[in-house]
Amino acid sequence: MAARSAVFNPAGTLLYKEVRRKIIDSIHHGEWKPGEVIPSEKRLCERFGVSMGTIRKAVDELSGEGFLIRQQGRGTFVSTHNQDRYLFAFFHVVRQDGHKEYPNVELVEFGKTKADAFEASALGVAPRTLLPRIVNKLALSGAPVVIDEILLPSPMFSRLTEKMLRTRPATLYQLYQEQFGVTVVRTQEKVRAVSADAGHAQLLGINVGEPLLLVIRIAYTFKDHPVELRRSYVVTRDFEYCSDQVVAT
Repeated sequence: MAARSAVFNPAGTLLYKEVRRKIIDSIHHGEWKPGEVIPSEKRLCERFGVSMGTIRKAVDELSGEGFLIRQQGRGTFVSTHNQDRYLFAFFHVVRQDGHKEYPNVELVEFGKTKADAFEASALGVAPRTLLPRIVNKLALSGAPVVIDEILLPSPMFSRLTEKMLRTRPATLYQLYQEQFGVTVVRTQEKVRAVSADAGHAQLLGINVGEPLLLVIRIAYTFKDHPVELRRSYVVTRDFEYCSDQVVAT
């Protein structure tokens, strides 16, 4: 009886989770596209047959997670990936005095590589699958600070070209969203200390063996489907990694 009464909790403790899932499904299937306003809370109440309190709880949680953005007097919109969202939600390298800036990104390499066992598992593909590989060098305050090595699931990004990467007007996540219909909704990160090898040392202008912070990030779209594996090698002489979502190893 206790479990049954919880379903009918007046506050919609469990019911709002179901409403949240249905809203995510509508976004995932393109009913409400990035940048578009979703129906009013009253219309959502009518659609899902629930109370205003349940709708508000679901929308509040989705707004807190970055799926939706509330704009006073205008409504609630599906989030888009722009430069500001990338800087504050996904880029965590800051100067040691706390200053945060958008990095200058240089494409170093674009090609294909065969997935090893870890990469295949992370991206949900078979080992030795040929994957698109991107290498970017990120500079902050005029100095190279980060090397990003990025792998993507090949079927999802089969149309990706070097020209797209070099001419993209904004972030990679915005390119994924606008050109491939892939929206990154969350990331999982692990960090560890490593030593710079010859290749990273040359790109970053540091000595071989100098300590680097390695951040391993898997990005997910809706329904926890992996869409990117990123290894970021960070020089920490004058910068540090600041995030409340890091899982250390």
